[in-house]
Amino acid sequence: MIDVEKEFPQYDVIAVGAHPDDVEIACGGTLARLSDLGHKVAIIDLTDGEPTPHSPGPDIRLAEAMEAAKVLGVHKRITLDLPNRRLFDSFEARVMLAKEFRKYRPKVVLGFGDRTPMASPDHWQAMQITDAAVFYSRLTKWDEHFDNLPVHTVSRHLYYKIAFEPINKLDAAGSFVHDITDTLERKIESVRCYQTQFPPAKDYIYDRVRGAAIYLGATAGYGAGELFYTTRAVATPDMMQLLFPEEKA
Repeated sequence: MIDVEKEFPQYDVIAVGAHPDDVEIACGGTLARLSDLGHKVAIIDLTDGEPTPHSPGPDIRLAEAMEAAKVLGVHKRITLDLPNRRLFDSFEARVMLAKEFRKYRPKVVLGFGDRTPMASPDHWQAMQITDAAVFYSRLTKWDEHFDNLPVHTVSRHLYYKIAFEPINKLDAAGSFVHDITDTLERKIESVRCYQTQFPPAKDYIYDRVRGAAIYLGATAGYGAGELFYTTRAVATPDMMQLLFPEEKA
């Protein structure tokens, strides 16, 4: 059995996207905030996003992705060798992602939480792949499929939505807004790193991303926020601490 604690660093949070720029648009402000708070954060892109209409090739897209990660303070970015535009939920894709979870042992996984009509169908496939990989990561008696990597149980799995999509509720156990007031500008800057995806003709994208963050923040009393859906009910042993987290005991 591989000693993963010696071979691989552990990350508190791993965000999974179908393509480079998905995570930045959906939850880049949260990753930046968590990094500022001292948490170890990573991104896994299931594909390199190529081919794409305005990009010269995968090297340029990868360079954009690495610069965006640097802006957010992300500690590691991994690109899996799955095909853009032909991403499908398969056993092989599930195992590939589960191996990364077993290596890097996240406490929390963030991933797609819904279909994105009129946008890439890869997003919906990425949700299913991530759901399965969280489950596969903890399964015993299956070592031959996971390169003898030890099992790992992901403690929390949260869903996000792309900021471009209509702001409607998911049928989920719970939800919360994460404060990104102090990191909204870094979120926007990270999206701007993708010049091949968002040329001047698409400058309106930044207004949409900003507007969604301000709206979501306002629903919770913050200057800007990002919405997450929980796969289990939100619970607390102290209702007052949950309702008034700013008050110290």
